[in-house]
Amino acid sequence: MFADFDLLSGFIKYRGRKGICIAMVREKDVCWEYADKLDGNKVRCKFCSRILNGGISRLKHHLSRIPSKGVNPCSKVRDDVTDKVRAIIASKDDGKENSIAKKQKPVEAKSPVNSSASKSLISMDTPSPIAKIFPPLTMVTSSPATNDQENADRSIALFFFENKLDISAARSLSYQLMIDAVGKCGIGFRGPSTETLKTIWLERIKSEVSLQTKDIEKEWATTGCTIIAETWTDNKSKALINFFVSSPSRTFFHKSVDVSSHHKNIKFYPDLFDSILQDFGPENVVQIIVDNNLNCIGLSNHLLQNYGTMFMSPCASHCVNAILEEFSKVDWVNRCIFQAQAISKFVYNNSGVLDLMKKFTGGQEIIKTGITKPVSNFLSLQSILKQRSRLKHMFNSPEFSSNPVYANKSQSINCIEILDDGEFWRAVEECVAFSEPFLKVLREVSGGKPAMGYIYELMTRAKESIRTYYIMDEIKCKTFLDIVDKNWHNHLHSPLHAAAAFLNPSIQYNPEIKFLRSIKEDFLRVLEKLLPTPELRRDITNQILLFTRATGMFGCNLAKEAIDTVSPGLWWEQYGDAAPMLQRVAIRILSQVCSTPTVEKQWNTFKQIHSEKRNKIDKETLNDLAYISYNLKLSRSTKSKSPESDPLQLDDIDMTSEWVEEAESSSPTQWLDRFGSALDGSDLNTRQFSAAIFGSADLFGL
Repeated sequence: MFADFDLLSGFIKYRGRKGICIAMVREKDVCWEYADKLDGNKVRCKFCSRILNGGISRLKHHLSRIPSKGVNPCSKVRDDVTDKVRAIIASKDDGKENSIAKKQKPVEAKSPVNSSASKSLISMDTPSPIAKIFPPLTMVTSSPATNDQENADRSIALFFFENKLDISAARSLSYQLMIDAVGKCGIGFRGPSTETLKTIWLERIKSEVSLQTKDIEKEWATTGCTIIAETWTDNKSKALINFFVSSPSRTFFHKSVDVSSHHKNIKFYPDLFDSILQDFGPENVVQIIVDNNLNCIGLSNHLLQNYGTMFMSPCASHCVNAILEEFSKVDWVNRCIFQAQAISKFVYNNSGVLDLMKKFTGGQEIIKTGITKPVSNFLSLQSILKQRSRLKHMFNSPEFSSNPVYANKSQSINCIEILDDGEFWRAVEECVAFSEPFLKVLREVSGGKPAMGYIYELMTRAKESIRTYYIMDEIKCKTFLDIVDKNWHNHLHSPLHAAAAFLNPSIQYNPEIKFLRSIKEDFLRVLEKLLPTPELRRDITNQILLFTRATGMFGCNLAKEAIDTVSPGLWWEQYGDAAPMLQRVAIRILSQVCSTPTVEKQWNTFKQIHSEKRNKIDKETLNDLAYISYNLKLSRSTKSKSPESDPLQLDDIDMTSEWVEEAESSSPTQWLDRFGSALDGSDLNTRQFSAAIFGSADLFGL
């Protein structure tokens, strides 16, 4: 009898005369330390708690984050674990390829180049400058498969580092797809040249993205669309406006406009928005979303007077973020955040303590980086509260207290005092309690889905949660409600939000909702605006009664059951036929988003596009690059996110944030951007910019 160990599945296969006997060898598979064995052939991932069918093999694909049919990638696994599991899978695949290669006759690889270009192939043996500095590895003791894997990994790493590429790009789905495609080409494959990328492939992929946009435009006649204007400024007073168009299917980036020299030109902005509206057709546009920095009276008056059926709306995520920012400035809240940051700074600035913390928390971080600074503050407080007992255990453990390197430091003593302070933990619990409802609002409105029908109810419930939590503390209750009401009435509230709530069946038919009467006036005002002539409003009163009284199709069992399973816009499309004019209005209102998209901003590219040193050809190329890159990220931001992932949380911890960096920096940039600026002084990829032109508030999402 012979035995083979299957590295990927964790089984031993015994081959005998009567067949194959398979036995599991758990103790020999290193991946079992990342999972719990359940009944049957099920395992539970220790990082994200997802239950997987198929045993250790599917767990490995889950942890590797390599796209695989039927296996969702883990959103919380550590990078070092991912690298280890990928190496195991790769060694398994290499074993298969080697066994196949022994049976097949070697085939000479032919490069797809003509004779005139073949001369360049002769120089392939000549080492490049980077190869002279970092020659390929030659490990005599390693197996050929391991040696090839090591050299491939090293070459990829050198490509990233030499060209100052963001290493988080390795998480992109297209990264592994690219490597797989190259691997299938075999020996002799040569990548596309700079000129080929710049001409043929840039134009081809831009056309593919544009075709997707054209397909989406077909739905605008029914659903309408939202134009989103997002303002940016950098620390050199350059100002940009990025324009997006959003409808139920998805959001597209349209273009970026440099407005640095026009901020005092009153006529410029109305003309600019007129041209943008013509690009999409004014009849298709339901609303324009602008952030607070651009919401000037002159522009609003111009658009509302010239486009009678269109609305100007605030960015909901920008306004909710402003509420959270003001929450964090309340004295006792700010003190609580400062104390929590003292703990995180000590941990993340001492490698030994950081390793010990990872040991006690099972590899989990104690802080989180959010899409904005206020979000980071409250997410990190949540995380620290969750790790409360583990942190206390770590600081009181013999491993910590017996280590002279950090045990007796003043920072260490300060951290222990904070962790033993009951007042601190009560403050953390309060911060988590009053902030979570508003983080929930932010999650709902920032995901890129139509949330118009929910924003009014979500904000109402968030306010009620504060009243309930502080029912015995009138002073704190008033402090936080005043902050919410100020932002709600001055910036966030819109008649369109009220009308959407009135038309949302999950609100209209919910007996617990008490605010319907108070929003009816706003609803009727919106109807008058969208149906401006008596002919259009002829039967609208009867149609409103059919809906509010749940008569006919509105009250059938299918309609009632669908309220909680489909979006409000789709519900009206299916069950609103008895009220055709109200149905059209409802679909257009309920199909709209409330916020700007929350994808990574391409500031460095936009800076290059609008540089005065660029000629027209360069600008056209960079415009195309920005258009493609932004739209690919927008498309994949929803596809690549697992259901368990938090849209408010970034994948990596910002090592320059106030939760990590001990000394404040005048230019809070990521480490790779610092590396870039040190080389050529041109990178401006900062996470936050001063709003020198549009105002002093932080621009949301930077």
